[in-house]
Amino acid sequence: MNLVIDVGNTLVKLAVFESGTLKHKKPCIKTDFLATLAEFFDHFPTITDCIVSSVSNLSEHQLSKLRQYCKILLLDHETPVPFINKYSTPQTLGIDRIALVSAAAYQYVARNVLIIDAGTCITYDFLSEDNEYLGGAISAGISLRYKSLHTFTDKLPLLEANIPKEFIGSSTATSIHSGILNGVLYEIDGFIDAYKENYENLTVILTGGDAHFLRETIKNDIFANSNFLLEGLNHILEYNKH
Repeated sequence: MNLVIDVGNTLVKLAVFESGTLKHKKPCIKTDFLATLAEFFDHFPTITDCIVSSVSNLSEHQLSKLRQYCKILLLDHETPVPFINKYSTPQTLGIDRIALVSAAAYQYVARNVLIIDAGTCITYDFLSEDNEYLGGAISAGISLRYKSLHTFTDKLPLLEANIPKEFIGSSTATSIHSGILNGVLYEIDGFIDAYKENYENLTVILTGGDAHFLRETIKNDIFANSNFLLEGLNHILEYNKH
């Protein structure tokens, strides 16, 4: 039984996998990490291995406590992964992107796969049918777009994301919603169309915290999977056991 830990800037996500199947997951704030960890091992005492993906590192104290429970793999750019990395600057490739591509390598063998992660940033990652990671793109996510309009203008308000009901905004608020959400949708559909022109039999995966805003309105066929990153981390852990 495996424990997957994804440490973000604000939340830590913990998930338990058994034989490749997600059994349980729970997010917590960093100050609650040790208490949540103890809770996980109370409920799943047969956990033997753990992978830690850390955008914002755990403390040495937290890691030492974790080592008391099980074996740990700390994911970094030197960790063996189940795909061929063609990125020209592999040391700068985000750990989260590595995990997403690993999930694609395991779950979509010999397929051209575009993974779209809609979070703080929107990332596009492409894995070829030859199991080669070629790279992708990074753009501002939905919340960043709302914040930038407010921060870098004098009068535009800071709004919560809201899918516009009308294409033409009839007020400042609805114009912002239309500009940001429709802009993101056109961007995503444009990227998908461009990849389809160059690669046949393209599979598109949509994941990330803002996927729920987008999955029903993207015109292209996609597979939405909110657990894709966690699954990728589990695949990397299994790959490194051998």
